[in-house]
Amino acid sequence: MRRIPIRLLAAGTLPVLLLAGCGSSTSNGSGSSSKAAKSSAKAPSASSSKSLPPYTVAAKDVSSISDVTVKTPKGKSPAISLKKKPFQVNKTTIDVKSAGSGEAVKDSDLADVSYVAVNGRTGKTLADTFANAAGPMYLKDPTQFPGLVKAIKGKKVGTTETVAIPPKEAFGSAGNSQLGVTRKDSIVFYLKINDARPNIATGATVAPKAGMPTVKWNGVTKPATITMPNTAAPKKLQSANLINGSGPTVKKGQTLTALYTGVIWTKGKAGKVFDSTGNTGRYGVPASFPIGAGKVIPGWDKALVGKKVGDRVEIVIPPADGYGKTGNPQGGIKGTDTLVFVVDIVGVK
Repeated sequence: MRRIPIRLLAAGTLPVLLLAGCGSSTSNGSGSSSKAAKSSAKAPSASSSKSLPPYTVAAKDVSSISDVTVKTPKGKSPAISLKKKPFQVNKTTIDVKSAGSGEAVKDSDLADVSYVAVNGRTGKTLADTFANAAGPMYLKDPTQFPGLVKAIKGKKVGTTETVAIPPKEAFGSAGNSQLGVTRKDSIVFYLKINDARPNIATGATVAPKAGMPTVKWNGVTKPATITMPNTAAPKKLQSANLINGSGPTVKKGQTLTALYTGVIWTKGKAGKVFDSTGNTGRYGVPASFPIGAGKVIPGWDKALVGKKVGDRVEIVIPPADGYGKTGNPQGGIKGTDTLVFVVDIVGVK
């Protein structure tokens, strides 16, 4: 059985990218359909009333982190064993197994973390991203477990550790019935911090290309403002870097992680935003999707393959390279609409 990545373990809806014209999924921004994510991936629903107070373990029943054993067989996922069950804690407890030597993870970073998580009451595995790689974690995402963020923030890349998280810093008083987690269950992790990088384009600023829309960046938690020149929309695909990054080159078939804002070309005016990772409820969490594989609109595949991590790219996409003659009614996009995106490439895998 495929284990569930931890952002699904937390709360809220995974970001859904508004890019292709097929399928039927819901974007937090516009409610449009998306071929990049053919079905809306929602978190399992909680089971108990959120009005219940946080569960507290009696002092005599608090478990010791030393009662957690982890085996790391070569070529296989780590296996967590609990000396006795239920394993319970009242505060996030961290046992660093090996300190890394890389850069320290900042709270504004995207952290690439491999982990195994088990239910402290049953010992059942809830998630395993050593076997099923997940996208990077944005530490400022409020749907992440607070205890997990505590365990990662400030640690150096390369660190491995065992972490025990109480209910109040994991699922809270709601628990999670679909995963068999009650409001009293602590969660135990074994994790390795593989990498960390800024959740924003980083590099040398490039002078805007003449004739292209102007872009005002408003931070990761707000859509960018994209204003069109007082001219008709171009008939052919155009793209230009606003920031030149220095990270790995994006290759066909890879999974791209990006922040983005998409608007409809409106002559001489700021374009209407139809989707953005900066929309309310998206929390500035980047979206991940295959690139160069026909899973997104053609304009994205054509413009982003060959770019670098750290680039900020502006793309003007005519209908033929967007949603075609049918447009995308759910997103308010007509078959004659030209689209404009600004995209921060923050990761590739």
